Amino acid sequence: MSLPPEDREPGVPMDNSKEDVGGPSCTGDYSKHDMTVCLGNGEVKSCAVVKYSAAPPPTTYALLQEKTDLKLPPANWLRENPQLGSAGTTVLGSSSKSKPFSSFGMAYDFIDCIGDDVDVVSDSENIKKLLKIPYSKSHVSMAVHRVGRTLLLDELDTQELLRRSSQTGDWTWLKEIYQRLIDQKWQRKKKSKEHWYQKAILSKFLYYSINGDGAAEPVTEDMIEEDEENGAEEYSSSWPATFTSAMSEAEEADTPKRENVPVDRNFALGQVTSVPKEQNLPTLFNEGENSQGLRNDFVRNIMWTFEDIHMLVGSNMPIFGGGRYPAVSLRLRDSNKPINILTGIDYWLDNLMCNVPELVMCFHVNGIVQKYEMIKTEDIPHLENSNFSTRVVKDIAQNILSFLKSNCTKEGHTYWLFKASGSDIVKLYDLTTLCEEAEEEKYQNPFTLPVAVLLYRVASNLMLKASQNRKHYGKIRTLLLNCVKLLDPEKHPQIIASAYYMLSELFQLDELPDEDGGESLRAGGSEDSYSDEDREEEGDDDDLTEDGEDMGSYGNRSRPQDDSKAVAVIRSVGELSVPEKYKSTHQIRPSCAFPVSQDKEERCRHVLSYVLKGLKAVDGCIKKESDLPAADPNTPIPLKYEDGGANAASEKGISLLMERAGAGQADQKHPTRSGMIPGSWQHRMKLQLFLKASKAYYVLSDAATNLLKYGRALRYIKLSLQCYDAYCSVSETLHPHLLQFHSQCLSLCGDIQLMLAQNASNRAAYLEEYSYQTKEDQEILHSLHRESSCQDFSMATDLAMDPEYQLFVSCRCYEAAHEMLTTEVLKDQSSDQLSQVLKRLGNIRNEMGVYYMNQAAAMQTEKQVKKSVSAAEQDLWKKSFSFFEKGMKDFEAIRDSTNTALLLCNTGRLMRICAQAHCPACADESRGEFSPDEALYYNKAVDYYLQALRALGSRKSHPAVWDSVNWELSTTYFTLATLLQDYAPLSRKAQEQIEREVTDAMMKSLKYCDLQTESARQPLYQYRAATIHHRLASMYHSCFRNQVGDEHLRKQHRSLAELHYSKAVSLFLSLKDAPCELLRTLLERVAFTEFTMTGQSSSVAKLKSLIGAMEIMSETRHAFQLIQKELLEEQEEQTEPSAAESADSPDRVGGSTSGLDLQEVLKLIGVFEPSFSFLLLQVIKLMTTTKRKPSNKDEDMLKNYKAVYSKLLRAEKDAPLLSRVELYIELLQQLTP
Repeated sequence: MSLPPEDREPGVPMDNSKEDVGGPSCTGDYSKHDMTVCLGNGEVKSCAVVKYSAAPPPTTYALLQEKTDLKLPPANWLRENPQLGSAGTTVLGSSSKSKPFSSFGMAYDFIDCIGDDVDVVSDSENIKKLLKIPYSKSHVSMAVHRVGRTLLLDELDTQELLRRSSQTGDWTWLKEIYQRLIDQKWQRKKKSKEHWYQKAILSKFLYYSINGDGAAEPVTEDMIEEDEENGAEEYSSSWPATFTSAMSEAEEADTPKRENVPVDRNFALGQVTSVPKEQNLPTLFNEGENSQGLRNDFVRNIMWTFEDIHMLVGSNMPIFGGGRYPAVSLRLRDSNKPINILTGIDYWLDNLMCNVPELVMCFHVNGIVQKYEMIKTEDIPHLENSNFSTRVVKDIAQNILSFLKSNCTKEGHTYWLFKASGSDIVKLYDLTTLCEEAEEEKYQNPFTLPVAVLLYRVASNLMLKASQNRKHYGKIRTLLLNCVKLLDPEKHPQIIASAYYMLSELFQLDELPDEDGGESLRAGGSEDSYSDEDREEEGDDDDLTEDGEDMGSYGNRSRPQDDSKAVAVIRSVGELSVPEKYKSTHQIRPSCAFPVSQDKEERCRHVLSYVLKGLKAVDGCIKKESDLPAADPNTPIPLKYEDGGANAASEKGISLLMERAGAGQADQKHPTRSGMIPGSWQHRMKLQLFLKASKAYYVLSDAATNLLKYGRALRYIKLSLQCYDAYCSVSETLHPHLLQFHSQCLSLCGDIQLMLAQNASNRAAYLEEYSYQTKEDQEILHSLHRESSCQDFSMATDLAMDPEYQLFVSCRCYEAAHEMLTTEVLKDQSSDQLSQVLKRLGNIRNEMGVYYMNQAAAMQTEKQVKKSVSAAEQDLWKKSFSFFEKGMKDFEAIRDSTNTALLLCNTGRLMRICAQAHCPACADESRGEFSPDEALYYNKAVDYYLQALRALGSRKSHPAVWDSVNWELSTTYFTLATLLQDYAPLSRKAQEQIEREVTDAMMKSLKYCDLQTESARQPLYQYRAATIHHRLASMYHSCFRNQVGDEHLRKQHRSLAELHYSKAVSLFLSLKDAPCELLRTLLERVAFTEFTMTGQSSSVAKLKSLIGAMEIMSETRHAFQLIQKELLEEQEEQTEPSAAESADSPDRVGGSTSGLDLQEVLKLIGVFEPSFSFLLLQVIKLMTTTKRKPSNKDEDMLKNYKAVYSKLLRAEKDAPLLSRVELYIELLQQLTP
């Protein structure tokens, strides 16, 4: 309610022109319809929406009879009545009983609106006082605080505060600042009895208006004085000396549930998106906050939009029903004192804020009711003696808001807007800066904690939205950094720890920000505010001001030196009436934008720095019940290193690992190692911080693994598991999502140990990476050691030097992860993760199987003399086979046919190694006959390869693996056939049986030679197929030579030998890189032809056979051409210095750099020359001794043969190899038709 007219200052004359007014009707207090006042040359838009109301629906006011004496109290006077709200219990009867923290109470209740949606939060009386500044000579004193884009305005009644300071010593800091800056000779101004008299009759009038028929009782002067003192006492006691938080575990007192409040005011610390609800920390404040001025005591809270200004206002104005509209406001006026402009603005603004369309005025003379008059709200600006322009009021509002937003730039600072009584100058002081300059305890700012709590609550509320809209991250960071800067760590560790935890939550560790997300984060800072931390980083710039012309100081002429303390000054209140005089054109630094980094390590380091600060805040307030040895944060904690195999010590570590993988622990009833009580806020906060640190180190380890920095990765996963170990030490239960995370940590640890085992050559570099530690890591470790020894996972995270031990540890980590995921708690929740762990488990078992298989192969190679199989070898086989078998089961469990086939393939290889180990040796150390054990293991290998092919199904499923298995199967059959052929077990089997087995094995090997598919192995397949045909041809050749009696069988062998010789030659010709094999095959084929000739008696038949042999011999020209090419390449290389040096190297024996076997070439030439010479001689003899008259063609052929034979006989036997080869090419070319 407004003050009586006698207390008003005469107004400043403004626009008095009469304007046509019209506007729509409005419903009432409980409606949410907009109210718009339309003016003739424009319009002032006003919209009021009731967010909360404690008053019942408005009842019709009682029309008092004429001559009613308001000096007599009604029967219901001073009885609590919800219709009147707080006006019903005191003779003060108005909302002037404000508190310095009233806006904070509203902000807490409507936290969703703070920071962005609302420009101003304040008591309606403060709003009215600001908008009347150009019209009034009275003083203005308000505290201003900024939260994001929102300004919180509270009355700073210096008279009452200084009076209290004189009585109790509280608020001394304000008194000294006031005396230093404003008035050195401050004296309390007592309010007159007339003031309290007017208050009393207003209160009685309102009570009369409720029921109207109450019995009147005489009121004495003593009663009035008593009420006055009670009111003043109650008023003064509402101002707290300082605002402190009792950090107890008590629940906050129950308060009425407010409508449309999006976030409960009892928001708990740590209640953020990633924290389970059961882990919420206790509320920030207990009932003490309500007793210290933070309760929202207004009858109604209204979201008022005045033009483009959005305000959350609190109002206690009584609203009644009756009249032409559902809602009216009642006013009491002395008929002898006309309404002035200040009263008119008061009435108009009250009705606009509360959406009341009509004013009912009751006139009295000396307390005696005279008459009633009804006035529409839109008519109030045009009342006689109270004429004002609504457009000017709108300009005043916009200018004041722009002025405050331009100059109140620092979140967390308390600004003081002051205008002395009778002065036209408005000054803005930064009380926080003035307090800091004093650096004395008595200058503590009582607004500090409410501001910090509000910053925290706004950040908490935005945190809940952050999952949907990441653009809030920059604002949250700014709010929280300003919050922790305001607080004393010793007094408010809970808020600080929670704030640092939320700061750590801002950094997404699981994914990189996408382009859009990154942009939104960079632009996501608070639009008009920033933290002092950001400002300090930019330099010591001057405070931001509105514009250049208003940067100067303007002050009272009597004390010009004091103006230097003001942040900003309004020269004259008249400026506020000039449209757009003050514009928010200032450039706010964008430094509060969220620091987006594409580097995972940098983001994790941000997280860990905040976690460490949070842990320090928690540790600083824990009373230790047991003395722990003091730890020096500058002394690194030694990382244990122990080199050893898989022995009893490691088994003990494994048992600890598996125990820690359990589903939970028994509830703790006793304090933790550091003295924390389970269930306390310290306990819950430490759990969250430990877990956050563990996740950050996990991400760091994963990133280091991707960079192949395995030593660093092992160090980080060690720290992650140490954090998790500390978490388990203080946790009452382990939730499923924590067990899943622990399984991920163990899986990653297994990955790292496997990589270390496979990269043993870089072990020195890995050890150096592993041993390094930052100071931050050391301090986090010291905090962890307050709760746990952190040694439960040391076995899994130590850097060993033995590859076998590292593989063993890796396998154990995967086994522990698998066991955890298969517990009852996680069985149905982690199918994807279980598949990954099973795949890793199958892989590590394959690695260990291969490791032991290679050990066995190496042991076999190192044997000097072929002996029987040793027990050590057999033990290695068993280990290898066991791991392969387990690995296959793991892959089969997840239906991974490809990896199952690979393990079957490796098992086949193991069987081949076993077969090689069973190779018999004779007394002279030569190779013995092919043994049954060899055959057994080779056949087992074949079975495993066939199983692998069946597992794959077809080549389409995985071509590379299919080709690999196909090749190994072909190789096994080929090796089996070769050994059977070369070392035939004639002591046990008949020649015919061996030949059948060799043929069968060779044909099967040939079956799996893929000659059609183009691949890297195609030449190998061609070479093998050619070799198989060559060997089969040689075998049938031998059978043909040795077979006696069965002519049919001999013919069959002869035809098979010719068939395989022709196929072998065809394949060797296509290879282009097997000249020796081609030459040997052709020479054997020539010999085969010569042998068939021996059984012929006819000269014509013999000549025909000899000419056929000569044609085969002429094909050797291709082989000699390939040999010539390679010899020439070798000769060219030897002409170079480097080639010459390598040729003289003692390591080079009878070979060539091109890979040609010169010894083999010389050996084959030694066979070629006699055979060639013999054929030529026999052909010449037969052609010259023939009885048939030779044709011209035959004569030419004979002549050619004689010439070639002559050259061959005259050739020098000691000529260089290249010359001899060139001669053979020339002679063979000469024979070619």
